[in-house]
Amino acid sequence: MRTRKHLPSFVMVLLMVFCMLISTLPAYAATVRTPAATGTVTYGTSTILIDASNTKDGYIMVKYTGNAPRVKVRIKKTTDYTYDLNTTGNFDIFPLTEGSGTYAIGVFENVKDKMYSTAFAKQINVTMDDANSPFLYPNQFCKFDSSTKAIQKGEELVSGVTDTLKKVESIYNFMIDNITYDHHKAATVQSGYLPNVDDTLTTKTGICFDYSALMTSMLRSQNVPTKLVIGYAGSIYHAWISVYSEEQGWIDNVIHFDGSSWKFMDPTFAASGKGDPKITEYINTPTNYIAKFSY
Repeated sequence: MRTRKHLPSFVMVLLMVFCMLISTLPAYAATVRTPAATGTVTYGTSTILIDASNTKDGYIMVKYTGNAPRVKVRIKKTTDYTYDLNTTGNFDIFPLTEGSGTYAIGVFENVKDKMYSTAFAKQINVTMDDANSPFLYPNQFCKFDSSTKAIQKGEELVSGVTDTLKKVESIYNFMIDNITYDHHKAATVQSGYLPNVDDTLTTKTGICFDYSALMTSMLRSQNVPTKLVIGYAGSIYHAWISVYSEEQGWIDNVIHFDGSSWKFMDPTFAASGKGDPKITEYINTPTNYIAKFSY
């Protein structure tokens, strides 16, 4: 009888401990979206698996287990996006960046030199719950999960901040104050290069692709839809970001309103320029930039 009498107190203590443990969990863990190949909708062959189970969230996952040395994935609605696919037998994540509609998916195997043959092709119809979903999940170009150090740093940088553009500004300021442009890497980088956001954070160096991938990953984990944009700054092939806020919608290439104008969002040039008025003038002129792809 004594055990029965004291059981409620014991349960209460356990509940209190549980609540204390929950309160110590990092906030970012609840906002990091994790893509999944759940297997409910699949297409492919004996060596190619396209998992389209979660197209409503704006992505597909593709796995290759064949013998071709190089494999490419092409995804097209109106714009043709072509990616390298790993040949390790693991899933890669590919965004469906153009919203709901019909996408043509193709997988191509390298047969000789730069020649590829079609290994599998399929059209899929996509209805997304939210057109911004592709820009909240990780993918090949901005790869992260809840254990990524960059995501933890992002959480630290925006601790206590609720306004979307203040989050953007805080992370942007960290980028331009702490990450240095790597000119040697820019001159030697190979085709097919993919950023590693933790490497960029650790070394505090990178090319424009690294800058944009790191900032994109941090912001997405904070529930800020963010596009990693590839295009041209003048005649230079370049990468930058655009962000979304509930108040403004998509804000292409800008960071914040200073009372008279929007300031252009280009963490690479801003970091390299270190306040140079000519650089500031350049990145504040949107016509200097031509976007080709959004990831």
